[in-house]
Amino acid sequence: MTSWEKLSSGSTGAMARWRRSGSGIGFLLSILGLLLLEGCSAGTFRRQPLQPGRTTHSSPLVVLPAQRIGNFLLIEAKWDRSGPYRFLIDTGSSVTLISPALARRYPGREIPPTPAPPVRVRGAEGSIVELPHGSLRRLELGDARFEDVDVLLYDCAALSAHFGLTIDGVLGFPLFRETLLTLDYPGSRVLLQPAKTTALVPGTTISFDDTRKTPLINVRVGERSLVALIDSGSDATFSLNPVGIDPRFAFGPTVGATVGTIAGDRLQRIGRLGETMALGDQRFVEPIVDLTDELSAIGGGMLQHFAVTFDQLRDRVTFFRDGREPIGAAPRRSAGLSFSKTPAYWRVAGVVPKSPAAAAGIERGDLVTRINGELVTKWDLRRYEQLVTTATEIGFTFLKGNKESETRTAVFDLVP
Repeated sequence: MTSWEKLSSGSTGAMARWRRSGSGIGFLLSILGLLLLEGCSAGTFRRQPLQPGRTTHSSPLVVLPAQRIGNFLLIEAKWDRSGPYRFLIDTGSSVTLISPALARRYPGREIPPTPAPPVRVRGAEGSIVELPHGSLRRLELGDARFEDVDVLLYDCAALSAHFGLTIDGVLGFPLFRETLLTLDYPGSRVLLQPAKTTALVPGTTISFDDTRKTPLINVRVGERSLVALIDSGSDATFSLNPVGIDPRFAFGPTVGATVGTIAGDRLQRIGRLGETMALGDQRFVEPIVDLTDELSAIGGGMLQHFAVTFDQLRDRVTFFRDGREPIGAAPRRSAGLSFSKTPAYWRVAGVVPKSPAAAAGIERGDLVTRINGELVTKWDLRRYEQLVTTATEIGFTFLKGNKESETRTAVFDLVP
């Protein structure tokens, strides 16, 4: 995904989109931002953020190793004989999602009725279902302990299939209200400190929205300023709402893959800006952006260059990296296909118009059982992304009836 698509627009973040069109996966679930509302409604901005429950730090610094998968950071935690449990951190979401199995293991207190709008998502059979509220008795990340955490219960099976690992939950921004949170992408780690301590890394510091405790910051595109959400639940570089900005493009925008979200599917529109984008004094030269009709958002594709520290006590975020040279963007490669994944096969969710894959007659709904002769079970997200980045063509084996046949299709620059 080259960006998870926020279902729940606005300030609540990104939990609903993971679209991997650049590499061709194209399944998007922004990790949970979507969940916060049913669209971009002003109600999202008026909603009072959830409190994190009791937070304690038995160590002044907690260092959690993280896996880099795509532009996401995945952490593991184990606090009893079960586990380990795996979580994604989504700074664009105002809620935490936990699998029903984990909630049953650590049931918390009864949750009183809430006036907040219900969160509805698309169920496995296409019907619309409402996510139930719950409470987690405890959640331990190293020596940081969170108790009586308000959560929404969500079956993470689709997330797990996408990443090729069991995912137990997605941790929303309010969970870290009393914690200094650093997402260190270059170092592949997450740092947790008590809120009143001093961050370990310096850098470019920008204030964010102190009313809603939401990481909304001002960025610049050329000479124009706009507000953007810092959305670690998206692996896009930047999702840009062009209204009032009138951006210049060096290429495109063009139609990309079909992006699947919990709320439904949509066609990606992607292009390369013809101007510089700036986060404080950090500059991105002609970045690749996805166009959106929701709130503009900085995704993992941009965050990956930094150690990003979120300080909710002082309402600020700091971006640190070695050097100040402008950051460029390589071409976005694509196999022309996006997929929804199961353990046994990958189903084609969309075909990029006028791509080699479209010319080869591949259609939405076709089932892929092998890639370059190997069963899809051997192709996790990381390995497939690397293939798309380096290959000139890929062989996809399709199952039709009880017969398999291979179609080879060229990999191309979706955005040069």
